[in-house]
Amino acid sequence: MNIEIINPAEIEKRSLEIIEEKLKGKNIEEKNKDIIKRVIHTTADFDYAENMIFSEDAADKALAALKNKVNIVTDTQMAFSGINKKILSELGCKIYCYMSDDDVAKRAKELGITRAMAAMEKAAELGSNTIFAIGNAPTALIKLNELTERGIITPVLIIAVAVGFVNVVEAKELIIGGKIPFIASRGNKGGSTVAAAILNALLYKLKKH
Repeated sequence: MNIEIINPAEIEKRSLEIIEEKLKGKNIEEKNKDIIKRVIHTTADFDYAENMIFSEDAADKALAALKNKVNIVTDTQMAFSGINKKILSELGCKIYCYMSDDDVAKRAKELGITRAMAAMEKAAELGSNTIFAIGNAPTALIKLNELTERGIITPVLIIAVAVGFVNVVEAKELIIGGKIPFIASRGNKGGSTVAAAILNALLYKLKKH
């Protein structure tokens, strides 16, 4: 077997061209296509062409916020690590993950809630100029829904791509049915890498312009 060695930039370019070809004929809004392509590139899963959904103008609202030094909160260190820090720094945006904080662990234990829920309560203190990128914990989405319904925080965007089998579908549907702009993956699929891919797609879109 003769395998051609290709430089990384060319691999990505070819991969995105292959994805673009396979998406022909799909009913995808042009302004959302780069995000879906980036998620498929990350996961090699074309189901995301069908299960990714966007509230009206979600991507445009996120792009405007990224230009306005928005805060970003993730529910895992993996998502935190996967988001392009160089572009965030250039934009003046800050990114946080509170999951490993001692005060979050203490609050979760005292209240009998998950760390993800306690982390979202802490993140609410950042205020409403915040994008939440949730790729793992459905309880983070449940808590965000509660915080927004109580008027404690009105985030710019919730990326709701929690993964798994327990309360995952239901938690994402809370966000989809709520009043906050969202980008979500319906069903059980998602993950920290998907959350990071969505944010990176938005960041790369800004770098192009």
